[in-house]
Amino acid sequence: MKDLTTAQIESLEQLIEEQNTDRVRDLIKDLHPADIAELFQDLDLHDAEWVFNLIDDKDVQADVLMELDEEDRQKLLEGMDSDRIGHFIDLLDTDDAVDLIQELDEEDRDEVIQKIEDVEQAGDIVDLLQYDEDTAGGLMGTEMIMVNENLSMPESLKEIRHQAEDLDDIYYVYVVDDDKRLKGILPLKKLITHPSVSKIKHVMETDPVSVRTETPIEEVAIDFEKYDLVAMPVVDGIGRLVGQITVDDVMDEVREQSERDYQLASGISSDIDADDSILTQTKARLPWLLIGIIGGIVNSIILGGFEAQIAAVAALAIFIPLIGGTGGNVGVQASAIVVQGLANGRLEINEAWKQIGREVLVALINAVVISGLVFLYVLLTQHNNYAICFAVGCSLFCVVIFATVFGTFVPLTLEKLKINPALATGPFIQITNDVVGLLIYVSMSKWMLSVFTS
Repeated sequence: MKDLTTAQIESLEQLIEEQNTDRVRDLIKDLHPADIAELFQDLDLHDAEWVFNLIDDKDVQADVLMELDEEDRQKLLEGMDSDRIGHFIDLLDTDDAVDLIQELDEEDRDEVIQKIEDVEQAGDIVDLLQYDEDTAGGLMGTEMIMVNENLSMPESLKEIRHQAEDLDDIYYVYVVDDDKRLKGILPLKKLITHPSVSKIKHVMETDPVSVRTETPIEEVAIDFEKYDLVAMPVVDGIGRLVGQITVDDVMDEVREQSERDYQLASGISSDIDADDSILTQTKARLPWLLIGIIGGIVNSIILGGFEAQIAAVAALAIFIPLIGGTGGNVGVQASAIVVQGLANGRLEINEAWKQIGREVLVALINAVVISGLVFLYVLLTQHNNYAICFAVGCSLFCVVIFATVFGTFVPLTLEKLKINPALATGPFIQITNDVVGLLIYVSMSKWMLSVFTS
């Protein structure tokens, strides 16, 4: 397999523009499907279809199709009839085939499935489509090697060879009983070094790490990392082996989830890319901006009710950005820690009160330090104006406590309600803490002014 330099890529793009069939076909025939798919990012639909049709190997075409971004793949699929799509699905592993079919319109799915020549694969695909795509069942494929526990080593080796003919990769050999319940894993080393053992159940590794079909993808990813796996068996409710998840599929899902969480935390309501249309990006970004405007209006109303005090003591206005900024920063910190803990499995939802208690202690320490330092600063800069000193210091103390507890409580609540907790690390926390922080500051200032002026 050869890699192209930047100059060669530019030359290839020029040849594509010139529609130089022979040269382009010669250059792409040895490229990895992922590299060919990368070329498509800079091509319009017409050129992409032209290059795609120059690929002689149908298996490579199918691989290129799956390496494409979802948007580019859908554009290519729109130009294909159901017969051609069905042919490509015949060449794909079941997990990839399911991903492709799920991208089709509902009315096109049944038609495409009917065009799949391999009836067994079509049946597997239909079964896999029933699982939620965010679960182990929706992520798994049915391509794997499994042997009965009562087979001898020579018999199992023969069976493995037979099943391997239809597989691209072999990760593990799974051992099952007569009812196809998962019993263990047969290490290939033992298969080679123990040829005379009468039954493979005598040398298999028992109690393999497995997941149920309904297990969320997030938990699957944690298990892959925890046990350093390259593949994991999937079982149904009674322990029967129904599929296998490979590490490449898990990494794809983790990457996509990370991208979605990052965008959600940034106030982007849906998954978008930099090259999406202006209208698409606007629809995804505008909602939280409008919510932010509402928050700003609420803040202006609060300040309007405090206008007389600000007019009397103008120095109070100086510290409004400090109050709002500190509350937002503290809240985002607290929520980020909780979201991270939920994502990596180190924080369980049933331990929520422990986490809240821990954060309260942290908040108390932070509040004392922050409010104390700011109190001294105000004392030195405002010529011993104790009303302002206590108003700012006490407000900061309360704001830090509230922001920490709120930033901890919200993602835990969202997780409990089965809503992505990453939502809590974005504008929601910032806007809420701005409003509440200002309200605390206004109320505290009124009280302190009345105390020190009475």
